Amino acid sequence: MKFLTEETLSLIKQGLWTNNQAFVALLGLCPLLAVSNTVINALGLGIATTVTLLLSNSIISLSRHYIPKSIRLPIFVLIIACTVTLIELLMKAYFYELYKTLGIFIPLIVTNCAIIGRAEVFASKQPLPNAVIDALAMGLGFSIALVLLGGLREAIGSGTLFSQANILFGENANHWQIILVDDYSGTLLAILPAGAFIGLGLLIAFKNFIALK
Repeated sequence: MKFLTEETLSLIKQGLWTNNQAFVALLGLCPLLAVSNTVINALGLGIATTVTLLLSNSIISLSRHYIPKSIRLPIFVLIIACTVTLIELLMKAYFYELYKTLGIFIPLIVTNCAIIGRAEVFASKQPLPNAVIDALAMGLGFSIALVLLGGLREAIGSGTLFSQANILFGENANHWQIILVDDYSGTLLAILPAGAFIGLGLLIAFKNFIALK
């Protein structure tokens, strides 16, 4: 069976570009703006969000015929909450420093409009393969937005990239940090909340510029 059908390619394009949850739909902005001060923090939250999307979409798709329409949203939230709790416990066990850094924004994935929206609009109406592809595409698109914003803010704010990579990739990543500018005093605005809004606006403008071309 051919995997890359027109429908599959359309789902991937929707998630990565046409309907990117951060750059187009503008969903899930609270955690995106809050923790995207470094590449590693952004990547950690992106992975957690993608895994949540993948597991919740899959469960909802498999059980869609058994969920009463009148109570579907509470059930969707319950499924997402169980998934996030599992991810939170795993992060606390194996990535504790990253868990402490991301803090409250891991449990808040439950209220991420992008995840609830995909459950309601797509996973509850589609078979498992489509739900999985949609989850991966949407999660990857959101993660790319997070990492781009994190890289921009870290580079301008601290003059580095991949600082504290060890909290996600282990002790072997202690030397992954890239120093872009020696003796750089940093730009405070870039790592403040205002810098997150400015950075996201610039990335959205750049995406729209490319789309127009």
